[in-house]
Amino acid sequence: MASTAVGKSVTRVDAVAKVTGQAKYTGDFMFRDMLVGKVLRSPYAHAIVKNIDVSQARALPGVEGVLTYKDVPRNKFPTAGHPYSLDPAHGDKADRTILTDKARFVGDAIAAVIARDELTAAEALKLIKVEYEVLEPLLTPEAAMREGAPLIHEDCPGNILSASGYAIGDVDEAFKEADYIFEDELETSIVQHCQLENHISCAYVDSDGRIVIITSTQIPHIVRRIVGQALGIPWGRIRVIKPYVGGGFGSKQDVCTEPLAAAMTLAVGGRPVKLELSREECMIATRTRHAFKFKIKTGVSRDGRLIGMHIKAISNTGAYASHGHSIAMAGGSKFRILYPMKALKYEPFTVYTNLPVAGAMRGYGSPQITFAVESHLDNIASKLNIDPIEFRLKNLVKEGYVDPLNGNAVRSCGIRECIARGKELIKWDEKKARYKNQTGSRRRGLGMACFSYGSGTYPVGLEIGGARIVLNQDGSVQLQVGATEIGQGSDTVFAQMVAEVLGIPVDMVHVLSTQDTDISPFDTGAYASRQTYITGMAVARAAAEVKEKILDFAWGMTDIPAHALDIKDANIVYKHSGEVVMPLAEVALHTYYDTVFAKPITSDTSNNARVNAFVFGVTFAEVEVDLKTGRIEVLEIYNVHDSGRIINRQLAAAQVHGGVGMGIGYALSEQLLFDEKTGQPLNNNLLDYKLPTIMDIPAIGVDFVETFEPTSPFGCKALGEPPIIPVAPAIRNAVFDATGVAFDRLPMNPQRVFEKFKEAGLI
Repeated sequence: MASTAVGKSVTRVDAVAKVTGQAKYTGDFMFRDMLVGKVLRSPYAHAIVKNIDVSQARALPGVEGVLTYKDVPRNKFPTAGHPYSLDPAHGDKADRTILTDKARFVGDAIAAVIARDELTAAEALKLIKVEYEVLEPLLTPEAAMREGAPLIHEDCPGNILSASGYAIGDVDEAFKEADYIFEDELETSIVQHCQLENHISCAYVDSDGRIVIITSTQIPHIVRRIVGQALGIPWGRIRVIKPYVGGGFGSKQDVCTEPLAAAMTLAVGGRPVKLELSREECMIATRTRHAFKFKIKTGVSRDGRLIGMHIKAISNTGAYASHGHSIAMAGGSKFRILYPMKALKYEPFTVYTNLPVAGAMRGYGSPQITFAVESHLDNIASKLNIDPIEFRLKNLVKEGYVDPLNGNAVRSCGIRECIARGKELIKWDEKKARYKNQTGSRRRGLGMACFSYGSGTYPVGLEIGGARIVLNQDGSVQLQVGATEIGQGSDTVFAQMVAEVLGIPVDMVHVLSTQDTDISPFDTGAYASRQTYITGMAVARAAAEVKEKILDFAWGMTDIPAHALDIKDANIVYKHSGEVVMPLAEVALHTYYDTVFAKPITSDTSNNARVNAFVFGVTFAEVEVDLKTGRIEVLEIYNVHDSGRIINRQLAAAQVHGGVGMGIGYALSEQLLFDEKTGQPLNNNLLDYKLPTIMDIPAIGVDFVETFEPTSPFGCKALGEPPIIPVAPAIRNAVFDATGVAFDRLPMNPQRVFEKFKEAGLI
């Protein structure tokens, strides 16, 4: 039967609610006598709290409570949004307390005030007197790792959080076989998610004595567990509700506000408390993207084949572990599938510093390592005088390849077709010839970069997806999933999947978008581009079970065997001919009210996926570089993806547009800046932090090479994070092509570009 819903660009199920303002976000929840929480943050990057006096703040009229580290549990807990591990050795680093007596970055949470209104809370913060013993701030990994440096966390020698890596083959032997050896050093910067909705949580205690937290999060079930760990109470005493979310991009795959919000409500007898961070707080006190430094050494044969590669990486994780070393390992793991070679050694170090905490951000380490590797490959291609496309085609993975370290297999691979399509779209050969011998101060160039990524975290992480479907009396269905819609469109594609399996229109699938840990099926959350692929398995299984039950019930009503029936356009039909037997609504009504056989039809399904599908793609970019000013303008850019079968092309294209926009900012302008001596943030606001605006983003070309992934019920693979991954190196390589200057550091802003051109003698 031809597809009726999957593959169609249906309207988002939440579109009307969002554009009319009916969608209810955390900030829209109002409770009687709601109080306001605010946080006192350290002005020092590294300091011990010697004494803290809150008496004046407590005495201020309108203040209902003041908290310091003495007033909250001292349990150390992790904050990363990962599934819980039964093996303590594989758990996240527990290095955080709700409030601290040792500041580890400018902005660390020292005390908190709960007041009747925001102005009173802000005034109370000014009345708290703190005596600090200021310590040396360690603002770079090199400073933190030097011998004799003070420890940021006492249980972490050398301030190195972790240094585990991997090796495939013997890289030293591979280098001996190589005809050429190439080496590069490359660096990426600290950037921020800048999602529209700031971090916000509301908490209160219900009549049963349970803590209820309404929060903007990607990981409600994980929030419940971590708040329980932070407070030292049973997890079942906590209920987490996730309403509509105004974006996260990974910053809300971390538990940033919820433990403190819970402690605040307990401090005021269970009254509702709202803790909402300002934009300035969000930019330093939630999470950032890890900055990396890479050293890459590669051996290449005379005919341009990669023999071996050795990558050393230093990751700046900031003041607390958060997702920590898993970022470095994930980036190093997901890229390695792209270019199989005889030997690959990866040595990453993740280091604590006295800077804001780095955590999950779209791409999860892959944008950093892809920038380094794809820039390095262009450098090699240039030195060997090989077209960068041809160089990659010689080395790219093929279908059937099996990762030697984890056994994951490449079962679908359209990377070569993606390259061919992108090359055609940007008119590569034609423009390469046109720009060959440029002169003058404005020069144009072409660049490209490839990527590989996974669909979820298996085998490193647990991959449970849950779905519940209920057949209504009119033949429509209710769909509940534990997976969180955070703007990416997952609720819509799940509705399409259900409609496809059940043979009903998408508007007959009613999705309950709010997740509630008391009633939603268990799912670990929105991250790792996992939802369409992982939760889609549970949705497909639940829908198939409901369909089977419907047809069995119809058999009892008609004496026509279930195997001879199907559902099409909300009708029970003969499978062989499509002839209508009866409306689905008639069957549904009988499941509720037949005096003998009534049995409402439901499915409550959980699926633990033990597969992972690799996605591939490429970015092609054309730039114009102004040598006199250092300004880089992206003239054309195309992202072409192999994400398997595309469930909703319009939504998929929107994902790509968003990812490319973020990638352009990462490449050209975005960077959180800090005073090099004190660690004070210099641009933690949307005026001084240079996000690209609509005026800075060119028309974005999007295309898909549709393969069919056999491990997926609908042939789909991941798409959420991949669009950002290859953008920065493609732009960098285009600048290299235009000017002959190989940039080794992000962002390539006008000042940095101008200085590099001056150094190269172009100006």
